[in-house]
Amino acid sequence: MTDIARLRPLPALLCGLALFALNSVSAQSLRLSSELERAGSTQPSVATRTVDYIVALVNSDPVTNSEVRQRLLRVEQQYAQRGVALPPREELARLVLEQLVAERAQQQEANELGLRVDEASLAQAEQAIAAQNQLTPEEFRRRVAAEGLDINRMRNELRGQILLQRVREREVELRVKVNESEIDAFIREQGANNPDSLELSLAHVLVQVPDSASAARISELQARAQSVADRARAGGDFAALAREFSDAPEGATGGEFGWRPIARLPDLFVEATRSLVAGGIAGPLRSEAGFHVLKLIDRRQAGSSPEFTVTQTRARHILLRTGPQLSQADAVARLNRYRQQVASGQGRFEELAREHSQDGSASQGGDLGWSVPGQFVPEFEEVMDRLQPGEMSQPLVSRFGVHLIRVDERRDTAMNEREQREVARARLRDQKAQAVLLNWSQDVRARAFVEYREDPRP
Repeated sequence: MTDIARLRPLPALLCGLALFALNSVSAQSLRLSSELERAGSTQPSVATRTVDYIVALVNSDPVTNSEVRQRLLRVEQQYAQRGVALPPREELARLVLEQLVAERAQQQEANELGLRVDEASLAQAEQAIAAQNQLTPEEFRRRVAAEGLDINRMRNELRGQILLQRVREREVELRVKVNESEIDAFIREQGANNPDSLELSLAHVLVQVPDSASAARISELQARAQSVADRARAGGDFAALAREFSDAPEGATGGEFGWRPIARLPDLFVEATRSLVAGGIAGPLRSEAGFHVLKLIDRRQAGSSPEFTVTQTRARHILLRTGPQLSQADAVARLNRYRQQVASGQGRFEELAREHSQDGSASQGGDLGWSVPGQFVPEFEEVMDRLQPGEMSQPLVSRFGVHLIRVDERRDTAMNEREQREVARARLRDQKAQAVLLNWSQDVRARAFVEYREDPRP
């Protein structure tokens, strides 16, 4: 097995959390979260930059105003890049504070369970973020320092995010079970109705119902949800209603989920919106979490094949490992020369790979065989997936060294029975995990003693 297939990343942490807005940023334009990112030409005053105070205590553990500010700046930066409108800054600051409170309570839960993040795991996470930005770990640290951020504080936050990921994975592992009969039913439905071909774009308002709520309180919350549904049906701005009333995380951005296959949506939502036209409102709907009001923004068919299929890629690469004998800059320069030789017809990729590549695939001319999504580390796979057959990449930095990639072929292949069952298991588990994590996070938050001291000043 080639080395790039051996080390798996922290997928949800590094892809989903987008720590420090690094994952989708190139090495040339890397920008970490700093106040100057948002402020542009307007410099904040010294007092604004340096003031700090406790805004909340979570079981005696403080959350500070500076933590709220840093998270707020990252949220604003990420959503600005996506062109998503945000609520007023003061309102967003309160939502960010609630997110930090919930995370702090979950981290405390992880500590009580004895979960820890060792230095090796932390170093691996740092290395993965650096590699996704085509930086060495040393260059990554220098760039962090150049942006005016404290490396130890950055590492502490990264450690906290890894801890959150581990405790959430533990809760899913303990509570989510998928049996063989569920997998059989999923595959039958996939073959008959092709549920993956139908995608829905929904917006959502959740009025949360605490587990300990009395009948009178439940009735009051149901009335609130009914009021939201009535106002939405009367033509009210659903995004504004979501920001005002929703207890779900996506409420801060208007309640929209984005496009999702119906296999990744709760059955309750799919059934309630089945007969709606675009713009229609469903609800209130009752679930274990509370009362839901849904808006169907649109639906579409994403494909027409009734089979489980996977896109396979056949690629070759040349790997040069960096170290005391070969710097990253020299490796990039050398691979650029090989690339020019192949492009000009003065050399063959296969021969250059056999002669120079430091990967196990060198003896096969760099041939990696047919690969499936997820087989290689993400920084390699993302570049490979953008290449057309016959196309070569620019030199790519990964955690293993510097690569030159060429894609030879690509094909769509029906999955075998084992692969189909693994996909079905993962999708069913994903459906159940969303509800489990929502209920668990609400339970952890409800058990935490939270004392609010002062409003955050963003």
